[in-house]
Amino acid sequence: MATSPRVEFSPEEMVSLPHVVVVGGGFAGLSCVRKLTDEPVRVTIVNKHNFHTFLPLLYQVATAGLEPADVAYPIRTVFGHAKNINVRHAIVKGIDQARNVVVLEGGAEIAFDHLVVATGATASFFNIPGAAKYAMPLYTLSNARRLRNRLLRALEEAELAAETSSVALNFVVVGGGPTGVETAGALSELIDIAIKRDGLRLDPASVRIQLVDVAPRLLTAFPETASKYAKRELEKMDVDVELGRSVVEVDHDAIVFSDGERLETAAVIWAAGVTASGTLADALVGPKGPSGRVLVRADLRLVESENVWAIGDAAAIPGMENGFYPQLAPVAIQSGRHCATQILRVLAGQPTQPFHYHDKGIMATIGRRAAVAKLAHGTVVRGTIGWFAWLALHLWYLVGFRNRLRVLINWTWRYFDWPSGPRLIVADAETAE
Repeated sequence: MATSPRVEFSPEEMVSLPHVVVVGGGFAGLSCVRKLTDEPVRVTIVNKHNFHTFLPLLYQVATAGLEPADVAYPIRTVFGHAKNINVRHAIVKGIDQARNVVVLEGGAEIAFDHLVVATGATASFFNIPGAAKYAMPLYTLSNARRLRNRLLRALEEAELAAETSSVALNFVVVGGGPTGVETAGALSELIDIAIKRDGLRLDPASVRIQLVDVAPRLLTAFPETASKYAKRELEKMDVDVELGRSVVEVDHDAIVFSDGERLETAAVIWAAGVTASGTLADALVGPKGPSGRVLVRADLRLVESENVWAIGDAAAIPGMENGFYPQLAPVAIQSGRHCATQILRVLAGQPTQPFHYHDKGIMATIGRRAAVAKLAHGTVVRGTIGWFAWLALHLWYLVGFRNRLRVLINWTWRYFDWPSGPRLIVADAETAE
């Protein structure tokens, strides 16, 4: 297929082009900006970090399977050759929808003709006492580095304590969705390799990993056969799966369950869900959908706006039988592309079109050579075949050739062996975002 010629604009023409501001450099934001590249618009993408983070692999950074740089890529590098794209590394403090300006930290303002809010979501703690303060979420690169420090330090301290007394080391993962399942499996592998290959002097029987969820089964978005498979595989890896159990409190070194049990913990890893409450999307004028997401029309414009759009996890996008599309990376990517197309249609004087999500399936990995995948037509693939499918999909969507190559080499090596990885305790990672 022939590619369309690159559009060139003179500096004078560039200034006069309609200005689209995209807030957020995640899957949705990058997808939107990519679609607007070399189109007759000026685009400014604003992000609080100068890099894009590949969220599905954060758990591998947290469990020392990958380096932080393997899952992050500079946004300027992504759009370095696009003449109509400007990148701003800044924190957005607010949106003045009446004046059509984005207000940055420090007071600077960016005027827009169209605004796209792609600020994603953050961990939801469901108002459980102590959870926001003491539990460790896994939604940013800083979260992952901080959790890796906690896990490795806990193992080091446990070995020291074991020299003089018996040690009981408990890790609790809260949440039985893909992130919780993947994290629990990777944590089991981390402990296994630390003992077998790093010479960590700990009795494996003294280390306990619990995966807790209030739901009756794991991976509720998958068919029940996939849930049962995931549970069996985790239990083979010595992960205690406790379903139908809720958390009522988290302390700095313990977790309390609804049945009254208080369990001392080395770390409580929070993978129980996300929310847009407290993010920029929550501050926009207009009605909200579930989890604080801003309510949008079928074309992705805010219900009460003609030039403000919301995409990805920040948006409550109507269309599913139960009301709204789920907060998934494929939804974010497709909504970003669709939003860009609709902005161009509006600028061309054409009517907008409704967003339709094309479900290509969902995947989750349990551990090395074990994964489940539900394909678009409902077929479930599991085991090594599912694991290879999971690897291929994540490599495809990972941003940057260098990152793809490094991760591919890392995964290939780990398939045949289990080498020493980046099990480093880095002090500056203790500062959370």
